Amino acid sequence: MKDEVWKRDEVQSPCVKLCLIHPEARICVGCHRTIDEISAWSRLSPEARIAIMTELPGRKGQLAQRRGGRQARLERPEG
Repeated sequence: MKDEVWKRDEVQSPCVKLCLIHPEARICVGCHRTIDEISAWSRLSPEARIAIMTELPGRKGQLAQRRGGRQARLERPEG
């Protein structure tokens, strides 16, 4: 019975180990899940996980894009 846990066909976590919650969008900048989704992931059904995974690509647009930081300043023409 114990070995069956490792043989289950489960939806893998989308975690990319870049765990930081965006202050405005309130989603992880790495995997794009909410805090509630992250904390419940191990208890979710495969169907619930698939539903979340389907939504994740559309959430990327909720994150404000960086303006380029130091590299953008170096590339900016002086005026």
